[in-house]
Amino acid sequence: MSVARIVSALQFCPEGCVFSPRARRDPAPSLQSRLFNLLLRQLPYKQQLASAEAVQARVQKLALEPASFEPTGLGPGVDAMLTKMGGWPVYYTAPSSGHEGCNFVMFLHGGGYINEIVPAHWRFVGQMTREAGVVCVVPIYPLAPRATAKDVVPATAELLRMLLEDAGQAKVTVVGNSAGAGLALAACQWLRDRGHRQPNRLVLISPGADASVSRPEQAEIAARDPIQDIPGIIEAGRLYAGELDVGHPFVSPLNGAFRELAPMTIFSGTRDLLYPDSVDLAARARSAGVPVELHLWRNQPHNYALMPTPEGRRARAMILGAVV
Repeated sequence: MSVARIVSALQFCPEGCVFSPRARRDPAPSLQSRLFNLLLRQLPYKQQLASAEAVQARVQKLALEPASFEPTGLGPGVDAMLTKMGGWPVYYTAPSSGHEGCNFVMFLHGGGYINEIVPAHWRFVGQMTREAGVVCVVPIYPLAPRATAKDVVPATAELLRMLLEDAGQAKVTVVGNSAGAGLALAACQWLRDRGHRQPNRLVLISPGADASVSRPEQAEIAARDPIQDIPGIIEAGRLYAGELDVGHPFVSPLNGAFRELAPMTIFSGTRDLLYPDSVDLAARARSAGVPVELHLWRNQPHNYALMPTPEGRRARAMILGAVV
């Protein structure tokens, strides 16, 4: 189904909408958001995705100088513990006041499957732990090309299965941003296909759901996207796919089945070249009977929900409400 038909069916408004049972118009972007978009263009993120060669250079650099994954910026009132599960480092964060009776969040970080978790991710984990009073489980999954979707998706799903078993009656929410959101969706499809229970909710922030980046309209959106570019996303997806086709649901979960998945809350913005996939994802899930909220906000960039803008703070407040 074309994006044009999908957005028409959802009564899409270019000013920005919330596709939920009670849709409402999104306000104009804040001054801080507009200035932040300008700032993002001055940073090297887009250059790192401008070509396949740029991605390969980034991967080679990280192979020689691996980035730290240790928690930085969790903030006060949060305790962190490192363990190993399935051979992966896995962090648990909990409120310093105690974790008895807490709900759980599994957080899967973004980074195009080639970049390590960064301080902005840890600040968000700290905020969820402290303000929502949840225990966060943060797998440090191995990166491409050393690890590929064939192994990463089942291993992530198995960690989630164990968390769901251990949590008992406590609520479990999976929160992922960008590539981590794509991994979250693929892991839940894996669980469903093997008869395991779903988490209580999926929160997908700017999900990377289709590594082919093949929609004609995405070229025009890419020119406005201050962070991402198509050649680099395609190359990162190729590295992550490994021996799988890039269209395989492990790599591009938009191509998987949506029946019987957990309810979803999706955040995307119209300056994100991936946003048409979020619109498509919401439509396919809703058609399969999955409750979906799609928060599509005008002129917001990729991962705006984690940014220090009024729109980012508003999105994070919604996420905190969803995980409590």
